[in-house]
Amino acid sequence: MLNIFVCEDNAIQRQTIVQTIQDIILMEELDMQLVLDTEDPYVLLERVKASQDTGIYFLDIDLNSDMNGMKLAQQIRLFDPRGFIIFITAHSELSYMTFQYRVEAMDFVLKDNPAEVKVKIRECLLNAMERYTLQTNKTHKVYTIETGGRKISVDYNDIFFFETSGNIHKVILHAKNRQIEFSGTIKELAATLGDSFVRCHRSFLVNKRNIKEIDAKNRIIYFINGESCLMSTRMMKGL
Repeated sequence: MLNIFVCEDNAIQRQTIVQTIQDIILMEELDMQLVLDTEDPYVLLERVKASQDTGIYFLDIDLNSDMNGMKLAQQIRLFDPRGFIIFITAHSELSYMTFQYRVEAMDFVLKDNPAEVKVKIRECLLNAMERYTLQTNKTHKVYTIETGGRKISVDYNDIFFFETSGNIHKVILHAKNRQIEFSGTIKELAATLGDSFVRCHRSFLVNKRNIKEIDAKNRIIYFINGESCLMSTRMMKGL
């Protein structure tokens, strides 16, 4: 999932940008979430430092702060080198500064035409999603789920375990920062996923790389994110 950040010091313009982004995510069914909108570049930067995920950043250039959008973009690059940076500004004459600051901006959107801004934001989000998917598939093995009319790709390293859902013919994927229910069975998953995934119970399929501890006495598996699942006596030896 891609995280979206907005930094704009004008509250009305910021709300317009945020609403546009949320509408596009909903209409296009994109695997993204807006995690922060703020007028303060330092607040955004602290959030980026604490995150390990790739982000999309919509930044105004003139932020009415000692840190402008260009300097903020430079700092973002230190913590998120693969992130997508889009500048939204009323100052077309400042576009050359994206090269001066060497921030590798994805796009430069002018505020003077509201209708065009919406079109450009949509193009940026779709383009970022496409690039992110290609990058992820090249560098990491991913599991792709089709649910609710959209495709969601989850890095194998971020998957902790799969669990049979209470809803018939459904399973729940437990991953980093999210849970996703989709159509399928544990048996089908066990047959298609790689050696990293081991069936430990009729209702659970675990990623052994993310196991922190196994309590053989109580037949409980603990994962590095604090979650746990059951382990059957019959399948304990195989695990």
